[in-house]
Amino acid sequence: MSIYNCKLPIENNTMTVYGIPNCDTIKKTKDWLNKNKISFAFHDYKKSGISKATLEAWCKLVDWELLVNKKGTTWKNLTTAEQEKITNKAAAIKLMQEHTSLIKRPVIELSNGTVVVGYDEEKFIKQLK
Repeated sequence: MSIYNCKLPIENNTMTVYGIPNCDTIKKTKDWLNKNKISFAFHDYKKSGISKATLEAWCKLVDWELLVNKKGTTWKNLTTAEQEKITNKAAAIKLMQEHTSLIKRPVIELSNGTVVVGYDEEKFIKQLK
């Protein structure tokens, strides 16, 4: 399947992209979706935050360690003591709520309950076909 012919098979083409607007990966994700004429809603962590319930739901679908971006500036700016406290899902969820920039981007939530984490065109095509 060509990425240019990718169609979202979900009623009303509803999906939500979670992230922060000035993130290069989010910009790339939004550009890819727009280029492929896939409609989406955007959830801005900076303006709207993220609920504990949403993070818990994601952690049921993907490992919490996948959601915590340990390569980013926000993680690197945490103290060693703060980083060492993140040893389980509950601690990770609490920290991700406090520092939404710690959440790997993008997180894409499809209306069928599927969650895609990170920018990966092959994953997008597989999930959206």
